[in-house]
Amino acid sequence: MKFSLIAVGKMKDRAQRALYDDYAVRLSPPPTLIEIPQANGQAEAQAIEKHIDAQAFVVVLDERGKLLTSMEFANSLQTAMNNGKSHLQVIIGGAEGLTDGIRARANLMLAFGKMTWPHMMVRIMVLEQVYRARQILAGHPYHREG
Repeated sequence: MKFSLIAVGKMKDRAQRALYDDYAVRLSPPPTLIEIPQANGQAEAQAIEKHIDAQAFVVVLDERGKLLTSMEFANSLQTAMNNGKSHLQVIIGGAEGLTDGIRARANLMLAFGKMTWPHMMVRIMVLEQVYRARQILAGHPYHREG
């Protein structure tokens, strides 16, 4: 499954970028990173919408999203693939969040807990969870249920 990460802002911190790159090379094919410049809500939304593939399984990160286990997330990806989706797109908004229109476009609205996370760290967490999901679906022992 092709994977694109659409995220507002530019990853500048070298240590964070190194960790991002570490997970990116584990994924095959590696993800496409689309960085959207920070702007007001509508300008960001329009820039994001330009990159949304109408045929993709779109996951939006949002504090109001579902709390899933890694297994549940993997199963969501498997269901999407079983339904003919060959492209995963994950969208991470800016400091002001995402517009209702972008949230409405999501096939899955996902939260990484009730806490607020730095957006650059969320990028790394997304890559790790996509990698983990792929390992779960492949039957690899990377993921262990407790």
